[in-house]
Amino acid sequence: MRHPWDRRLGVWWIAEDHPDAPAIVDSPSGRTLSYGQLAAAAHRVANALRANGLRVGDTVAYALPNDVDAVVWQLATTEIGLRYLTLNTALSADEFAAILDHSGAVALAVHPDYLERFHRVPAEARLRVVVGGPVPPDCPPGFIGEDRFLAGHPATPPPDRTQGDAIRYSSGTTGKPKGIVRPLDARDPGEALNAQAVFGRAFDFRPFEGVHLVSTGMHHAGCQSFYLGALNVGQPLAILGKFDAEQTLAAIERHKVTTAYMVPTQFVRMLKLPEPIRTKYDLSSLHSVVHSAAPCPLQVKKDMMAWWGPVLWETYGGTEGPATIAKPHRWLEKPGTVGRPIRGVRVRILDDDGNDLPPNEIGNVYIERLDGQSFEYRNDTELTRSVHRGNAFTIGDVGYLDDDGYLFICDRAKDMIISGGVNIYPAEVEGVLAEHPAVGDVAVIGVPDPEWGEQVKAVVELVAEATPSPELADELIAYCRSRLAGFKCPRSVDFSAKLPRNEAGKLIKRRLRDAYWAEAGRRV
Repeated sequence: MRHPWDRRLGVWWIAEDHPDAPAIVDSPSGRTLSYGQLAAAAHRVANALRANGLRVGDTVAYALPNDVDAVVWQLATTEIGLRYLTLNTALSADEFAAILDHSGAVALAVHPDYLERFHRVPAEARLRVVVGGPVPPDCPPGFIGEDRFLAGHPATPPPDRTQGDAIRYSSGTTGKPKGIVRPLDARDPGEALNAQAVFGRAFDFRPFEGVHLVSTGMHHAGCQSFYLGALNVGQPLAILGKFDAEQTLAAIERHKVTTAYMVPTQFVRMLKLPEPIRTKYDLSSLHSVVHSAAPCPLQVKKDMMAWWGPVLWETYGGTEGPATIAKPHRWLEKPGTVGRPIRGVRVRILDDDGNDLPPNEIGNVYIERLDGQSFEYRNDTELTRSVHRGNAFTIGDVGYLDDDGYLFICDRAKDMIISGGVNIYPAEVEGVLAEHPAVGDVAVIGVPDPEWGEQVKAVVELVAEATPSPELADELIAYCRSRLAGFKCPRSVDFSAKLPRNEAGKLIKRRLRDAYWAEAGRRV
C-alpha cells in the first residue's frame, strides 16, 4: 500500500507543504534551519550560480566542512542541472589541484580553513567563492566573499529547473582517484528528490519520524546518500563536525536519533568505550542505522546488534552504484551476508573468463543494472571498458552467492594474498585480530617471501593502554592460530602508531604495501 506521504516527499515539496518543519536541528556552526529556510538558501545559491554564467552540465566543486553549507550547495547545484563535486577536505594541495584539473570544474566554493591549499587552482575554475566565513587577508587570488556572490539574488526557485548529479571521485584506496559520471536525464528536481525519498524508505526511514545523525564526512557518497534519503522523507539532520565515540552516543540521546549512516570503524571505537560510558546513554530511539564502505568484522556486528538491538542495516556497492541490502533480521539469519540485490539490480559471480559461477563458488562480483543505466570514468575510456562485462561492472571485490541468492564478500581482489598458490582473504584475518583486546585497528597485507611469493603480515594499531613488544606480537599470532587455519595467520606482526584510513573508514593498504615491496623488485 502506498504511504500517504509518498506523493509529496522530497525537500522541495516538503518546503512547499511544510515550510516550518525542521530540516537542520544541530550543526557545528550552531545554525538550524526549517525546510522553508533550507530551500530558500539553496535557491539563492542556484540563482547566483546561474547569474555567473553556469549552465547545465557544468561542474561546481566545493571543499566544505560538515555543516549546513554542504547541504545548501549540494541542493543548489542539483536543481539547475549542474554536477557537484564534493572534495575530501583532508586532501593535500596537490591532490586538490589534480582533481580540479581532471574534473574540469568551472566554479569552486571553499571554507576559509582550507584556503591555504588552493593557491594552484586551474584557470577553468573561473568562479571562486569563500563560503562559511570572511575572506582572510592572505586569501589566494580570484576568490570573492559569499556576501558579494549572493548579493541581489532572490531566494525563490530559479526558472527552468532541471535535475543535476554528482561527479564522484572514488576513495583512491587502490590507486589514483577516478571521476565517476552518469548521464544527466533532465528530470524535474521535485520528482528526482522524491526518488531519493524512495531510497530512504528502502531502509525504513519513516516519513517525519525522528532525526537523522550525520557523523561521517559529508563529502563521502555514502554519507550523502543517506542524509539526503533522510531529508527527503522529512527527517531533520543533526550534524556532527567530526566523529567522537562518546559524543556520538550523547547526540543520539539528546536528539532522540532514529536513523544514521556509519562505517565499521565507528562501531569498533564505540565498542571499545568503557562499559560505564557505553551504558550511560539512552539509545532506545534508534531504528535504522545503515553501514557500508568497508567490511564489518563478524564479531563487531554481532556485538553491536547485542548492544543496540536489531537496527543495523547493511548495504553493499560502490561509488559506481548500489547493489544489495541486508536487513537486520536477515543478517542475523545469515551472519556475514551483505544482503540480496536491490530492486532493478542483478548480482553475478564470474570467473576470470567471464563465466557465471554456481552458488557458493568464489569469484569476481559483478553488478548489473537492469534498466540499462550506466556510468563512465571521466576521460578514461579504457578504465571504463576494463571494469565492464556487457552491462555488468565490478568494483573489484571477490565473493559468492549462497543458495538463496544472498551475497557474501570475501575481500578486495587487489587485497587478496596468494601464498604458495593458496588464496588468503585478509578481511577474514582482520576480523579475528580485531577481537583481541589490545588491538585498536589492524591491516593484514601480503609481503614478499622468497619461497612462497607472499607471506601474511599484520600491521597493528594498539589501544592506548597497550605497549608494542615482541611478546605481544607472538601473542597476537597465537590468538589468530587458535581461531583460524595456520596458513591464513600472520607470520609476523608490525606495530603502527596510526593506520592509514580515509574518512569513509577504508584502509588505504597500498600505502602499507608500498613500504614492504619497494625493495622486492616486483609489485603486487
